[in-house]
This record gives sequence, structure tokens and C-alpha cells, in this order.
Amino acid sequence: MTKTVETPKPADGSALPRGARAVPRSVWALGFVSMLMDISSEMVHALLPIYMVAVLGTSVLAVGLIEGIAEATASIVKVFSGAISDRFGKRKLLAVLGYGLGALTKPVFPLAGGLEWLVGARFVDRVGKGIRGAPRDALVADVTPPHLRGTAYGLRQTLDTIGAFTGPLLAIGLMWWTADNYQQVFWLAVLPAFAAVAVLVFFVKEPAAPVAPRPRQWPLCKRELLRLPSAYWMVVGLGLVFTLARFSEAFLILRAQSAGLPPMWAPAVLVVMGIAYALSAYPAGVLSDRRPRQDVLLAGLGLLMAADLVLAFVPGLLGLGLGVALWGLHMGFSQGLLNAMVADSAPAELRGTAFGIFHLLTGVALLLASVIAGLLWDTLGYRGTFVCGAGFALLAALGLLLQRRRAGADEV
Repeated sequence: MTKTVETPKPADGSALPRGARAVPRSVWALGFVSMLMDISSEMVHALLPIYMVAVLGTSVLAVGLIEGIAEATASIVKVFSGAISDRFGKRKLLAVLGYGLGALTKPVFPLAGGLEWLVGARFVDRVGKGIRGAPRDALVADVTPPHLRGTAYGLRQTLDTIGAFTGPLLAIGLMWWTADNYQQVFWLAVLPAFAAVAVLVFFVKEPAAPVAPRPRQWPLCKRELLRLPSAYWMVVGLGLVFTLARFSEAFLILRAQSAGLPPMWAPAVLVVMGIAYALSAYPAGVLSDRRPRQDVLLAGLGLLMAADLVLAFVPGLLGLGLGVALWGLHMGFSQGLLNAMVADSAPAELRGTAFGIFHLLTGVALLLASVIAGLLWDTLGYRGTFVCGAGFALLAALGLLLQRRRAGADEV
């Protein structure tokens, strides 16, 4: 897998600064940008499917197609935005463009008079997500010392996840407060979106000098892609197997329904998962800066296997709550860590391209995993889905252990 990152030693022999206080301010700012935009987006997205079906009369199939196309678009755009950020060295500019598009779409939702406006806004919003994703992740690595990368990605992921579960909670509370006034809630969602762009513009700083020479050619050409080392492609391969084991969280909501949770409380599943995710992402990142990242990722795979088996075999709401919490913990022990491993293994001048390719391929794997999970659910029930997920997680763990053994043999 990835080699252990060499930690530079201070000339005076003192200990390197660690912890949240040592994380660069720009990383903190990027974390708050993600949190604010997620609050805004989730306030809208938590209500949008119901609004489209109940108010506009859209079919459920159409909602699924719209969401699928939107997310696929975001994954494809990430590849090109990452490559552009490498070629021209303008990561912050692309991040501002991406978050700006996301903010500009938010007023469309309360103003839209028909489905076509909502579809257009959703599409542009996802294009914005695709534009900002890879440059933002590469920028975190650009401004962070190698010995703090796990901490930095874990911190950003924690703040992002706080936004992801705060948004739906605000949507629920505001719908109660406004007596189910969708438009009023959508208008309130505009505020954190524009606040996110303001934080990005005024508080995120790019390095004064380029961290590495720019690629001599377009980064997506064959010659440049061949410069991505085998260690990077091994991280990609691990991420793909990991993602096949981590299908859509929609199946957690379906599992809640099968456990007897009333539909009104179904979103609570995502809140529990988000809280566990947020509480674990930063500590996991800190731990990965002190120990080999592979060890921490193995713990994440163990948590995923445990979550799948609990959701498959432990009955009732107790099993549901425990399984969902374990699922959130595994997310905290894996998602930011995989980003740190991409940053460790990719050349600095191709870092944006590397993140774009990684996000695209894992996005395709997540779509495939969700299709497989759905087929298993229809044929074998929920137990078949979660047992299969545990099997994929076991394969990923065995592959990681095998790679570690080979790496150890090479060093002897």
C-alpha cells in the first residue's frame, strides 16, 4: 500500500507541533466552508424528494433518475477540475467557482414554478460540487505539513459531517416552525450557502509559491497518468473494494423500516450515523499521523464488518441503533484516511488529478455497490445485503494485510 510518510525532524530537536491547534488556518476555514454548504444543501435535499412527489406530482422513478444523473455528473466533473487545478495551479479559484455555483442555485429552489427549474438547479449544484471537490482536497494537502495530513483531513471531514446531520435537523425544526412552508425553509437555506462562499474567499489562503512544478502537458494524457506511481493505484484499488462494501446509506433507512421504526423517525438513522462519523473522523486522523495509516484503515474495515453483521443478525431497534452507530464509526475511520493516503502517494504536481480519478472511480463503485445491494435485498432480504457487504470488507482487509506483508518483505 502506501509507504509510511517520512516525518521531518526540527533542527532544534523539539517535538513537531500536533493536534488541532497545529492544523493550518486554511484547513479550518475549508472545514467550515464544507460545514456551512452542507447545512444549506441538506436543508434543501432532505425535503426536495418529498416536495417533488407530494407538491409537484413527480414520480418516484423520476426522482431517482434525477438524483442518479446529478451525482454521476459530479463524479465526472471532478476528474477535469482536478486536472485543471494541476495544470494552471489555481485550486482556490476553482473551489470558489464550485461553491459559488452551489450557492447561486439555492434561491432557485424557493422560486421554481415547475420541475424543470428544480432539475436545472440540482444539475448545476452537482456540477459545482464536482468542480470544487478535487481542487479542495488537493489544497488541503498543499497547505498541510505531511506529518499533519491525517489530522487535517479528519478535521475537515468532521466539520463537513456536522453540517451533513445539522441540515436535516434544521429542516425538520423549520418545517414545524413554518407549518410545512417549503419555500420559507428553502429561502433560509440560502444564508449558510453564501456564508460558505464568503469564508472561502476571505479566510482560505493558497501557498505563496507553487508546491511543485506544473505538469508539462495536460494531466489527463497518457504520459502524465503514467507518472502516477503504483502506490497510488493500490490506494485506488483498496478504495474501490472498500466502496463496494459501503453501499448507499439509503439501505440503512430501509433497514430501519424493516426493524419497525415509524417513517417519521427514519431520518434519525442518518443523524445517529452522522454523529458517530463526526465524533470519530478527527481522532482517527490524528491516530493515522502517529501510526501507519494502514493500521487505522484496518480498524475501519473491522468496524464495517461489525456494522454489517449487527445489522444482519441483531434484531429490533437495539440492533439497528448499534449497527448504524458502528457504520458511522467506520466512515470516520476510513473516508478522511483514504484522502490522506491519496495525498501521500500522488506526486504533488498531479495531486488534483489523482483526487479526481479517485473520486470518479469510487463514485462508480458506490453506484455498482448500491445496485448489487438492491438486487440482494430483493432476492435474499436485508440479511443477504449486509452479509455480502461484510464479505467485501473482509476481502479488502485481507488484501490490505497481504500488501503490508509484501511491503515488509521488500524492506528486509
